Amino acid sequence: MTALAGSTPDALWATSLRRWNKVCWLLFAVMAVGLVAIDRPGESKYVALVLLGGVVLSYGVLDRFPANPVVRPHVYLSVLVVALGGLAYLRGNYAALFMVTLPHYWMFGRTPRASTVFLGLAAAATLAASVLRQDGWTVEFFTETLVSTVLVVAVGALIGLWAHSVVGQSAERARLITELEETQAELSEAHTRQGAADERERMAREIHDTLAQGFASIIVLAEAARAGLDSDDPARSAQQLRSIESTARENLAEARELVGSPRRPGQAAAGSVAQTLRRTLDRFVEDTGITVDADLADLECDQQTRIALLRCTQESLANVRKHARASTVGVVLARQPYGVELEITDDGTGFVVESSSGFGLDGMRKRLAELGGRLTVTSSVGDGTRVLALLPPTASESGATA
Repeated sequence: MTALAGSTPDALWATSLRRWNKVCWLLFAVMAVGLVAIDRPGESKYVALVLLGGVVLSYGVLDRFPANPVVRPHVYLSVLVVALGGLAYLRGNYAALFMVTLPHYWMFGRTPRASTVFLGLAAAATLAASVLRQDGWTVEFFTETLVSTVLVVAVGALIGLWAHSVVGQSAERARLITELEETQAELSEAHTRQGAADERERMAREIHDTLAQGFASIIVLAEAARAGLDSDDPARSAQQLRSIESTARENLAEARELVGSPRRPGQAAAGSVAQTLRRTLDRFVEDTGITVDADLADLECDQQTRIALLRCTQESLANVRKHARASTVGVVLARQPYGVELEITDDGTGFVVESSSGFGLDGMRKRLAELGGRLTVTSSVGDGTRVLALLPPTASESGATA
């Protein structure tokens, strides 16, 4: 409930206030013993003890019930002002109580303005009582009482204002630290959510480029095999069944790879990127019967580049299988001065690029963009499709031209 203690969570201030509280009780006891043992008996002695007792009682109640709405800090400060004035009128040794309770104006004043007002009232009360006790404005009053009181009040005001400034800065730092911690927690949570979203998107892309394409191939091959059951070409049906089995095994391997190594799924097979693409093209020809004209430079690329080129090829061939109704596909892989270039064309029905909404093209664009590359798709209805993937040299600088 105090001005200083209530405005900062700093443990140092709380400890200092508790220690000062103990010092105050000790000095109150010493003053009471002094008045009882040393002071001469008389009415002024008992009045002084009553005034001191009122201060001690008010302070004790405030210390014991700081949140009580009736016993407020300003009540104690008012009692203190009256007691100081009364002691100054009864005797000249009020200075001890003034100095002991000087920090209380800043501890219980709530605001610097209120603290300054109560401190000024205490100074005015003691000076007025001293003037009355000394029968006027004597030289002793000016040389001793006035000077000492003004010095004590001035020093107390400076120390109090400094303390309020320090406590205010400490409270502001604590507030800023709390806000910073909250902001860091929010950023961490946002990064976690973004990381989870990115991981979900990456996994969705990997599943689309591997498992989904494999399942689509299985469906097409199964439909063709079922249609050929009544034909006179059992060899063709047997080949289609073998393709279904092979594709299912590959999908199973891809699924195990995704589950076992979530950070590095879909590893391209060993060898150059040309060899990897050649195996994919041979499988495409075997499954579809579509003619493929391939010109693949024997490039050595890093693993990420090889996977990106492989996925772009697989997605493009899957689109040809499902949508293009093409008879010929052309694939060109070459190293250019500006990077590695993969071009896939077909003579199919084509489509309007701007109105396409498939996941595959977006997935290819994002995959290439992660490596600093880009994807260009050119097509029109009836004129086939051209897919151009470009990866910069930095993404394949470990490769070498054959």
